[in-house]
Amino acid sequence: MTNPPVSVDFHFDIMCPYAYQTSRWIRAVRDQTGLHVNWRFFSLEEINRQEGKKHPWEREWSYGWSMMRIGALLRRRSMTDVDAWYERAARALHVEGHKPHEKAVARHLLEELGFDPGLVDEAVADPTASDEVMADHNRVVDAGGYGVPTLFFPDGQCLFGPVLIDPPAGEAALRLWDAVVAWTEFPHLYELQRPKSTADQLAIAEAFRPYLEARDWVSINRGKVVGFDDLR
Repeated sequence: MTNPPVSVDFHFDIMCPYAYQTSRWIRAVRDQTGLHVNWRFFSLEEINRQEGKKHPWEREWSYGWSMMRIGALLRRRSMTDVDAWYERAARALHVEGHKPHEKAVARHLLEELGFDPGLVDEAVADPTASDEVMADHNRVVDAGGYGVPTLFFPDGQCLFGPVLIDPPAGEAALRLWDAVVAWTEFPHLYELQRPKSTADQLAIAEAFRPYLEARDWVSINRGKVVGFDDLR
């Protein structure tokens, strides 16, 4: 493939199990190609907010929003720092079944990474951290996006996905990257989707089991509650 992109903006919410799996894949691509990954935010709490409920930034502490506020402070220092925070907090939730959205756990994970646990309180106290999360979130919404993972390419193109539960590694990761980049050659190719069978739904629920047991929220997709619990 000629002139592959040298960078990509990856929008995520730590709450999202699909975004976590896709982040594992994009890191595998990065490690093999030198691709520069810019970590950006998106709020599932806000996009799925019910009328009459508080916006996540109106609460003293919210689930994904507050974790991303911590990420915003770390990103000011370096993309490497926010990368480490996203990887560790997401792994805690989606693999280990912990609750990084709780302040005490967030502090512990920051200490584990060698960061100041006081960043939790600093993020709450700094309204500009929330502003940064909002700016990234609005970028996706303004592009017509509605969830994560969402990728932005250097030429401005925006793609949702790839959505997967078993991220490929090695050469397979590169083949998927080539397929995703090839998509950008066709700006009016809007959707290619695999229907999910009952067996697929069961596999998804099993892959997401740690997340399902650790979450303190209801999963919603485009206004509809995602009924993982019925499949376990």
